[in-house]
Amino acid sequence: MKKILTATALAAALITSAQAENIKIGIALGFTGPAESLAPPMASGAELALKEASDSGAFLGGTTITTVRADSTCIDAAAATAAAERLVSSEGVKAIIGGLCSGATTAILQNVAMPKGVLQFSPSATSPALTTIADNGLFFRASPSDARQGAIIAQMLKEKGIKSAALTYTNNDYGKGLADSIKTNVEAMGGKITIYASHEDGKGDYTAEVGALASAGGEILIVAGYLDQGGRGIIRSALDTGAFERFFLPDAMIGESLTAAIGKGLNGSFGVVPGTDSPGAKLYEALTVKAGFKNGPYSPESYDAAALTILAMQAAKSTDSAKVKAKVFEVANAPGEKIFPGQLAKALGILAKGGDIDYVGASAIELIEPGESAGGYREVEVKGGKFNTVGYR
Repeated sequence: MKKILTATALAAALITSAQAENIKIGIALGFTGPAESLAPPMASGAELALKEASDSGAFLGGTTITTVRADSTCIDAAAATAAAERLVSSEGVKAIIGGLCSGATTAILQNVAMPKGVLQFSPSATSPALTTIADNGLFFRASPSDARQGAIIAQMLKEKGIKSAALTYTNNDYGKGLADSIKTNVEAMGGKITIYASHEDGKGDYTAEVGALASAGGEILIVAGYLDQGGRGIIRSALDTGAFERFFLPDAMIGESLTAAIGKGLNGSFGVVPGTDSPGAKLYEALTVKAGFKNGPYSPESYDAAALTILAMQAAKSTDSAKVKAKVFEVANAPGEKIFPGQLAKALGILAKGGDIDYVGASAIELIEPGESAGGYREVEVKGGKFNTVGYR
């Protein structure tokens, strides 16, 4: 009897120990910099998924999850590296959700995540260069490549009968990659890019840049920049000087901070940002309302990046990135039971029993090689000084 009691007590102690275990997940986003207004809803989205999994009690035998934020900025590779280094070396995170921008994401991957063998899942880095970057299988993204966004932008311009456009882009990995894609696709469809010019973020005056764009002409100005710095400055200067009255706004220009700053001057402008009208998107919107934060661009993708990270850990029965990376595609795609926002406890239970899931999530995510979303896009138009959704692709 004593031996039985001892064994029972030992088993109980082991269960308690497992339940008491805690892991950390890092959230490295550009809380400062040219896209800083996008970061808070993104971080809240990732934290919502991680809290949901932790509170369920079903993650790795009751393991709990603590989140640690870090400011990766957007354009400072050294700052991004330092932020990620702190997350891994000081905080001991098991995975990183981030970065927000492609340059910071690349710096984190090359300088920290890959050398230290830590899984990295970006919600929003879209540079085409990330498709072919060396990553040891550790890097994933919940957003589609700008190779696809460029094709969609060219198609939208053609459908609206726009035959010529001036193009300015932020001078970094994201801006150059997207601008190249736009130019290539517009010209392939018979359109004309009158000028293809970079701009720097953080300047107080963009008169010279806008002057060059205006001299080249074009029916519209495509601004492949950031809504909180250079892109906004270009638009304001263009409107002040009368150089352009209509703008095409790619993904990093979509956000309420831009319309709040420019207002009705943007009326008639239009753009595109990853998004979907799937059932999962509606469920996620309801979750954000209940959680008390406002949904925004790349917030659904942030929820999905965090959820897939945790679900892959559950499938691997481990937080070791070397094992987890092999399970990401397995939990993200068919076959298996479809999983939507708010159903992470259900998914964790299925995986714990050796079952299969097909994570649909908030963005209807479908992963394609080498680890990025096939992606859907939401078309927007500015009316009454506000972004309005007009369709999906």
